[in-house]
Amino acid sequence: MSRSIFSGRRLCIATKHGKEAVIGPIMESALEVEWLIPNDFDTDTLGTFTGEVERKGSPIDAAREKCIRAMEVTGCDLVVASEGSFGNHPALFFVPADEEFLFLFDAKNNLEIVARHISTETNFGGEIIDDTVSLMLFAEKAKFPEHALIIKNSEKDWVYIKKGIQNEKELRSAFDECMRLHQSVFVETDMRAMLNPSRMKVIEKATEKLIEKVHSECPNCKMPGFDVVTHQPGLPCANCSLPTRSTLQDVYCCTHCQFEQIEKFPRGKEQEDPMYCDFCNP
Repeated sequence: MSRSIFSGRRLCIATKHGKEAVIGPIMESALEVEWLIPNDFDTDTLGTFTGEVERKGSPIDAAREKCIRAMEVTGCDLVVASEGSFGNHPALFFVPADEEFLFLFDAKNNLEIVARHISTETNFGGEIIDDTVSLMLFAEKAKFPEHALIIKNSEKDWVYIKKGIQNEKELRSAFDECMRLHQSVFVETDMRAMLNPSRMKVIEKATEKLIEKVHSECPNCKMPGFDVVTHQPGLPCANCSLPTRSTLQDVYCCTHCQFEQIEKFPRGKEQEDPMYCDFCNP
């Protein structure tokens, strides 16, 4: 069922930053679709990493809006979009992370499927720089020139900016110009997908996760995208039997018919080690 409802259809990839290079081949092979990208499609109106346009809402909200706009432009009723966020890893404090969401919208079948992948394999970062030695050290750390850089006069509220810098001559020239005009330079990684191979790999992983979800069918209506929506804690302690913070059960839900199913002990164990118990090991 999960293949047949997509097979032979056109899939619009809502992007202007070259993401179709990794999303397209995977979706084409797995779903038997013919993909395309919309002409002159400006996703920057929904938010930019450098702050010209602030993103409103969550990454999923932005990805959904991309799909809606792409449908209006192309007439496709099957659309996929991605949205990324960068910052500290939610569990590994002070470690930079790339969090990518992929949103598949099937208007014909009233279906939404979302996949998420988070990775520490990112060059995301930025620094105040006041000499060319420090500039080139940052560039090396940021995997330049394979990964592009941005020069600004300040991290926020900047008036000077050069994006998409991909060679040393251009980098040094932008640095010198910015220093001469503003006496300050902030250099940061360009996180636009087509200029950041590390990010492309994370988007590829998110696409693979999306395909896994597509192939998970609802037991009730047989539509694709049956997936975990909640991890419920409460796995009992092996020593005192009190509930711990560890997962007791997963709740699956179908986004099409809202059917729910509970899977107990999804991690393969019915009791938790006392070292993870707030009572036995406070």
